[in-house]
Amino acid sequence: MVSDGAPPARGGAAALPTQPSLRRMREYGIRPKRDLGQNFLVDSNILGVIERLAELRAEDVALEIGGGLGVLSEHLAPRCAHVHVVEIDRALVPALREALAPLDNTTLHVADAMALDLRALDPPPTKVVANLPYGIAAGAILRTIEELPAVTRWVAMVQREVGLRLAAGPGDEHYGVPSVLAQLACRVRVARPVARTVFFPVPNVDSVLVVLERLRPAPEPRLRALVQAAFAHRRKAMARSIELSGRFGDDARERVRAALKELGLPAQVRAERLAPEDFRRLLERLDA
Repeated sequence: MVSDGAPPARGGAAALPTQPSLRRMREYGIRPKRDLGQNFLVDSNILGVIERLAELRAEDVALEIGGGLGVLSEHLAPRCAHVHVVEIDRALVPALREALAPLDNTTLHVADAMALDLRALDPPPTKVVANLPYGIAAGAILRTIEELPAVTRWVAMVQREVGLRLAAGPGDEHYGVPSVLAQLACRVRVARPVARTVFFPVPNVDSVLVVLERLRPAPEPRLRALVQAAFAHRRKAMARSIELSGRFGDDARERVRAALKELGLPAQVRAERLAPEDFRRLLERLDA
């Protein structure tokens, strides 16, 4: 047994659970932190599902955001060339180090995934495979699309609403900035629901596995700015919302209205009615 000063297991080593997450929680006296959205995987069957969806190859480099107690890391490492494991909670590091110690193709980054220099990861990731903390799920996916051009596929466990938001189409109640930015670069689908019982503690929200496949580079900064401005005032016509952003000139409203007409769209259309590619076409006309 690893000894690091953590409270001993009640009843001795024989009483330790066999499931790795539960065993490490007991060994190291770990209690999940609600403020970090910690829900640890305790059903090993879901690991195979994640692996199959990730379509891992021997040459792949995986990025796992939210390493937790290492059960997904342990599963990924033998199936690819390298795994970068990112974990913000230093209380989990001893347990994570135990999990990663036998695996010489892993690197542990004790850091905030939303602040880590992703472009400096070496070797550069080609797949993102993660049980994402709920609070950063959409942001982490969009950031990796933008900053990791070598990544071709994402498989992420996310809150159901986040998955629906990323995969939503025009007119859907979940359609918005994350939908458009993700779909400008990727094909996005919700692959399957995930039972709450695969986690400990059992969350009070539903989860899904979402899959993204890269089709093209991430949208450039000016296109991202246009999408964000278009959705900033959802109850207003898109031309007015873009004008209010102040980022596209004093005459933005009329220029957007004219460009929309050229695209065969109503001048008073709202942002949620445009397909992702419509935003790219709109920007091309505004910048012509």
